[in-house]
Amino acid sequence: MLRRYLLKRLLVAVPSLLIASLIVFTLPRLIPGDVVQLMLEEKAYAKDIEELRAKLGLDRPLYLQYFEWLGRVVRGDLGESLWTRRPVLEEIGRRLPVTLELALFATLFAVVIALPIGIISATRQDTLRDYVSRSAAILGLSMPNFWVATLVIVLPAIWWGWRPVSGFVEFSRDPLGHVAQFVLPGLILGIASAAAIMRLTRGMLLEVLRQDYVRTAWAKGLAGRMVVYKHALKNALIPVVTIVGGQLGTLLAGTVVVETIFALPGMGRLTVEAILFRDYPVVQTNVMLVAGVLVTLNLLVDLTYAWLDPRIRYR
Repeated sequence: MLRRYLLKRLLVAVPSLLIASLIVFTLPRLIPGDVVQLMLEEKAYAKDIEELRAKLGLDRPLYLQYFEWLGRVVRGDLGESLWTRRPVLEEIGRRLPVTLELALFATLFAVVIALPIGIISATRQDTLRDYVSRSAAILGLSMPNFWVATLVIVLPAIWWGWRPVSGFVEFSRDPLGHVAQFVLPGLILGIASAAAIMRLTRGMLLEVLRQDYVRTAWAKGLAGRMVVYKHALKNALIPVVTIVGGQLGTLLAGTVVVETIFALPGMGRLTVEAILFRDYPVVQTNVMLVAGVLVTLNLLVDLTYAWLDPRIRYR
């Protein structure tokens, strides 16, 4: 039954990925500017432009370029960067670990902060702790991460003469420095996610705590901690797992500004640079990779439901 469910989900994902591939192939080419003109600058002759366009395969009709690119992707050939002439897979291989680390740090901070506060807020409803937690969540949702990151860099530098370490530190050269450089950007990136997860945890736990089986557990005289953590929390976490999976995919796609501010050479900066220089193969592969990660995360989230609630069955 699980195998059939997985097959159905994969079949549903194929049209979504095809539509995403069509959009990501078309939109970068609608941006004003010509990559050939950028590469040859203003001194190029018309003959040089035509020759380079033919060499890069940009002289053919757009639909032929699309089907050719799609065929290569299916075979595992992601093409080459128009500027560096290096394989796109090599470019991504150097940048993807940085973004993954940053997104995982942000998700870890979000979950570690949000779950305890959400549980306390739900079990202490309408108390001072609850009001403070809800206010902090609203504040976290309302603060853009680029604004927080800018303040974290500018204000300590003005007040105390301190600023975060800029530049990227390789793990092989300094393991502790490598991990430390992700703490501050990961925390900033995870603030909004933590606020959303906290609000949802609180709301779902309040709903579960009002269920009959939870009231029965209270009536039997079970300890409050056991009722909350063993009987209520597991069922309340099902929607929370959904949003955590979605937030991880969103963080992978939304690290652009934070990576730029903290000078981290990740996928976000690579995508921005590729868009500026009209490096179509890099842009297409980056966005399709994020789309594939989102589809995979949604599938993993669905599979987690059965572990959280044994009543769920796959069909």
